[in-house]
Order: sequence, then C-alpha cells, then structure tokens
Amino acid sequence: MRTRLLPLLIVLMAAVLLALGVPLAVSVAAAEQQNVVVDRIDDTARFAALAQFVTDTPVESNGRQATLNSELASYYDVYGIQAGVFYANESAMAKAPSGFTVPEAGVVRDAFAEALLSRRSHDPEQVWPWQRDRLVVASPVIRDGDVVAVVVTDSPTGQLRSRILHGWLIIGAGEIAAMLLAVGAALRLTGWVLRPVRVLDTTTHMIASGALKSRVAAAGGPPELQRLARSFNEMADNVEDVLEQQRAFVADASHQLRNPLAALLLRIELLAFELPEGNQEIASVQGEGKRLAQVLDDLLDLALAEHTEADLRVTDIGALTAERVAAWSPTAEAKGVRLVGDCPPTTAWADPVTLSSALDAVIDNAVKFTPKDETVQVTVASDGDTSTIVVIDDGPGLTDEELARVGDRFWRSGRHQNVKGSGLGLSISRTLLAAGGGSISYEHHEPHGLTVTVRVPRSGPVA
Repeated sequence: MRTRLLPLLIVLMAAVLLALGVPLAVSVAAAEQQNVVVDRIDDTARFAALAQFVTDTPVESNGRQATLNSELASYYDVYGIQAGVFYANESAMAKAPSGFTVPEAGVVRDAFAEALLSRRSHDPEQVWPWQRDRLVVASPVIRDGDVVAVVVTDSPTGQLRSRILHGWLIIGAGEIAAMLLAVGAALRLTGWVLRPVRVLDTTTHMIASGALKSRVAAAGGPPELQRLARSFNEMADNVEDVLEQQRAFVADASHQLRNPLAALLLRIELLAFELPEGNQEIASVQGEGKRLAQVLDDLLDLALAEHTEADLRVTDIGALTAERVAAWSPTAEAKGVRLVGDCPPTTAWADPVTLSSALDAVIDNAVKFTPKDETVQVTVASDGDTSTIVVIDDGPGLTDEELARVGDRFWRSGRHQNVKGSGLGLSISRTLLAAGGGSISYEHHEPHGLTVTVRVPRSGPVA
C-alpha cells in the first residue's frame, strides 16, 4: 500500500511546487528584464536631453555635438552597448560605434519607428536564458513639440540572461530542497498512517494461520486506526471464546458419553449371552456401538488436537517415517498389501508425537483402501525450505469433487461407506500438522489411486 500511496503524494507535492515555482521563475525573469529596461530608458532619456540642444547651426552645435559623441563613445566602451541618435531620415547625429545604423527590418527598426511617433519603446519581448537576442530601447528627441531625432540603444543580453539563470538556479535549489523535505514528510506520514495497517495485516495472517491468541499491538497512527485495532482485538477475543467453548463442549460431551456408552456395550454383551449364538441383530448392534465409541474417541482427539500447542523440535523425519512404516507393515501384510518405504535421513522442525499421529492416519487410509496385491509407497524428501512425506496408493482414488472435500470433518466418500472409519482421521491430521506449521494436500495418482503429501518446515519458528 505504501508503494502506491507514496508516489501519489509525491506527484501531488511536485505539482504544487511546479505550480508555485514556474510563475516565480517567470516573475524573476520579468523583474530582471524590467530593471535593465528602466536603466536603458534612463540612459536614452539622458542622451535625448543632450541631443535636444544640438542644432542644425554648426557653430552652435559643435561643442554640444562633441559632448554627445564623447558620451556615446564612453557609454559603448564601458558597457558594450551600441547607442546612436538618428534623425527622422535615419542619418546619424551621433553614434557609437561608427558602424551602428538603423537596419531595414528587425527590432531596431521597430523601436525607431515607434519613437518617431513620440512614444518611448514599449516593454520588449521577454528575454530567456536560452535566447541570444539583443535588447533595444528607443526614446524620441523632442524640440518645440516635434520629434527631431531618436535615441536608440542596442544592448547585449548576456549579463541579463546570466542573472535570470542564477535566479532560476536559486529557485530550483529551493524547489529541490522543498521536494526533499516533502518526500521526507511523506515518508513519515505514510509510515505513521500505515504502520497500524501493517500490524493489523500481520496479526490477521497469524490468526488465519492458527495462532488465535495473536493480537494487534499498540502501534500509534491515526485515532481511527487505533480504534479499529481495539475493535479487532475485541472481535478476536470473542471469536476465541466461542471457539474455546465449542472445543470444550466437544471434549466434555465426548468424555461424558464414553462412560454410559461403555456401560451400554457391556449390557449388550451380557444380553448376547441370553440369545442364540450367531444372532445377526445383536451382532449389528454391537458393531454400531463400537463404531459410536470410535467416533467419540476421534471427537475427543480432534478437540484435544485443536487445543494443544505443538512441541516443535528438530526431528529426523526419515527415521520417524521409517518407524511408522515398520509399525504398519504387519497390518498391510495381513491384508495382502505391499507397504514400501524410501526414508533417507532428513531433518525438519516438527512435533514427533503429532507428526506420528498424522502419518498413522494417512498410512491407515492408504492401506485400508488399497486392494490386495497392490502397493503403498511412502517417500521422504526435502526441497529446500520444507521436508515432504509422500504416500502413494494404488487404490480406487477419488473424483475431482471428492478430492475437494477430502479432509472435511465427518466426510466420507459415498463409495466407501461400508469401510470402517469415522471420517475424522484426516481432519485430525490436518489440525495436528497446522499447529506445527505443516500442511497436507491430496492429488490424483495415475493411473489410479491417491497421492497424499505431508509438508513440514525445515526452519524453526520465528520468535
């Protein structure tokens, strides 16, 4: 979420900074040019005042003409700005340098023509750092109300462009600094807002993985998220209480029913002595009673499995599996099934007792549903992060619909209802494995049969 929220905040902040920085940069450029234009207007006004007293009479104008020429020459030598006073017919009254003229077209011609109309040059077009245009300013020389000449200055813009660029660099540095501060603030803000969300997500995952006692720790953040965390903890407490009550009820009911059921079975046994030997009804009643006793035992085991925490330790999975294969071999031989084990030494983190119980349920099912003269293969392997125990049988297997339901409580395939069992064995196995971070999965085995894969982690639990 942070990777999606942070770019959005950065883009918005960058847009705001650009919206402020671009007009400021334009304003800086305009202000720098305005200062230059005002300075040139003052200069042209001073030259116009000098030229105003230069008359057409050579005797009277010689001194003033020399003064004007001297001023223009000094102005050009010091500032490098071309300047000239031109009559309306474009002949020069005075100019510096000597080659400065009014061209047939261009900005100098436009400024000259505008000044002839008794108007000072309007603001020239804005000069930008990437341009190399010159800045032209013209002022009329007015005598007795008439425009007799025009003062024209043609300035290079190198220094103006440098000052504009310098101002932009300062603005850019300020924008970058502001952006860095904004990014830092955005990082802190998103971290502060999303920290409770991360804690809540982690806790939710832990609860979904079976750690029902996990709770959301206080992690700061906005008041709304703090209130959400408290509400989540209250909900988790209530759910845990309900589940605990269900487990306690199942365990208590299973335990309390065992005694009257045992007494009932004993009375049935006594009653059987009074009936003729081989009575089918009494045998059926005894079978159903034993099946009910097995269901109660499995319910009690399931309740205990859901309540008991796994005692994880480094375990030789290969040796443990080989032991269970050896324990079930007599049963398989009695049924005519070949039980084969390939169990190399492999270590993993597991509860030996619960893993043994899970393997017993899986191997029991494999042997139970495998026909005579067929094989049940048990293989132990490791693939980096997990160790696997794969049990493959050559039985009838399951359909896709049945495969999706295998492991559900009390579920049994309709084709196997006459086979002994309560439908809780694989459910208990899944619960036992999940308590230790393991899992169990089911797949088709070609051409027929079922593949059951038990996975246990090779790394220890995170403290």
